[in-house]
Amino acid sequence: MHSAIYFTLFLFIFPLFYLLTRRNSKRLPPGSLGLPIVGQSLSMLHAMRTNTSEKWLQDRIRKYGPISKLSLFGIPTVFLHGQAANKFIYTCDGNTLANQQPHSIRKICGERNIMELSGDDHKRVRGALVSFLKPEVLKQYVGKMDEEIRMHLEMHWHGKQKVMVMPLMKTLTFNIICSLIFGIERGAKRDELVVLFQHLIGGVLSVPINLPFTQFNRSLKASAKIKTILLESIGEKRKALEQHGASPHQDLITCLLSIHNEDNSVALADEEIVDNALTIMVAGYDTSSILITFYEQEEIAKSKSAGELLTWDDLAKMKYTWRVATETLREGPKDIEYGGYLIPKGWQVVWAACMTHMDESIFPDPSKFDPTRFEKKAPAPPFSFVAFGGGPRMCPGNEFARIETLATMHYLVTQFKWKLCCVDNSFSRDPLPVFNHGLPIQIETKKSN
Repeated sequence: MHSAIYFTLFLFIFPLFYLLTRRNSKRLPPGSLGLPIVGQSLSMLHAMRTNTSEKWLQDRIRKYGPISKLSLFGIPTVFLHGQAANKFIYTCDGNTLANQQPHSIRKICGERNIMELSGDDHKRVRGALVSFLKPEVLKQYVGKMDEEIRMHLEMHWHGKQKVMVMPLMKTLTFNIICSLIFGIERGAKRDELVVLFQHLIGGVLSVPINLPFTQFNRSLKASAKIKTILLESIGEKRKALEQHGASPHQDLITCLLSIHNEDNSVALADEEIVDNALTIMVAGYDTSSILITFYEQEEIAKSKSAGELLTWDDLAKMKYTWRVATETLREGPKDIEYGGYLIPKGWQVVWAACMTHMDESIFPDPSKFDPTRFEKKAPAPPFSFVAFGGGPRMCPGNEFARIETLATMHYLVTQFKWKLCCVDNSFSRDPLPVFNHGLPIQIETKKSN
């Protein structure tokens, strides 16, 4: 009798359980989580190292569509693709999707860096950074940036027959940011920072195992030393400001120290200033690449007398050059729904914003290098070109990067002729693009007219 009852209950409950669980699983995006812990991590890393990540993503989109689930580094993940996904990611608030950087970045750059903040804290810190990085303020720093570029070329390019472009561009970027962000001029302190920063950058995306002799451990130690140097610098700059011996706009740190709330309290704590200055350095370090010669650079060069510094107006004329640079760039706190699918609480959301740059429906013939596409009267649809983010998540350093790129381009293409030395100029992503051979070129200094 009991067996018959249990069997009847089983026949009733099992189909109900099956229907309920099947219905719930259907709400999850398509795709597989793969093997435990490993998931799709190894195949993605292999695609990055072999520079086939775009194909890896395109194959995934063709198979599952613009929304799919996978597992990366042991964490259930939802991958989103497309213009609508970009808009969703960049405009949703911290209650929908919280910022979450890899553990290694969080520990090395600090808990109070802008990439970790959401809501009012993100808005407050971003507003403080933009007060220094907005165009009308950056105008006064063009000359200072120009001097750094000239000095760099004199030290590392002039008189040379062959140079390695990629490491030199990183050196230049470090010096520019060190001067304008940290306010630390050339000398023993900057030399010490160079060495420490090299140790730090190597572990930013390393496996976060803090054991002696690991890259992550070396990065943490370097980060601690850099933060100590910056805190000492903050003390010196605060004292100079109080004694009216410094301009509030001589560098980013001084600018941030000068910002106060309505009740005259400081807008940013020292920890926030240090964490965000360090984050800007890390974010900007790997953004420079080889730049290309265009006619307008020659025209601007002809209008300048020997030794005359670039001005803001000169940079404003470089519209085509910036189009070239523009063409070159391309865990949830609660259950949320997107595109008809469930994204469970605790799952991470990843997206490849650059994939919309290769969408033929938005950018015809996307593989063709064509800066004139940005001259068209009709702009690209919102959130389709997101090289610098979008909405409230637009990169505050956008204008700083533009000025640095244009000023560097100007001198490279007006002072040098070059040709590639290496037949293999391939690059891989580790995870950022890295030229496998450093991009060696032969250079020849142009004769002055």
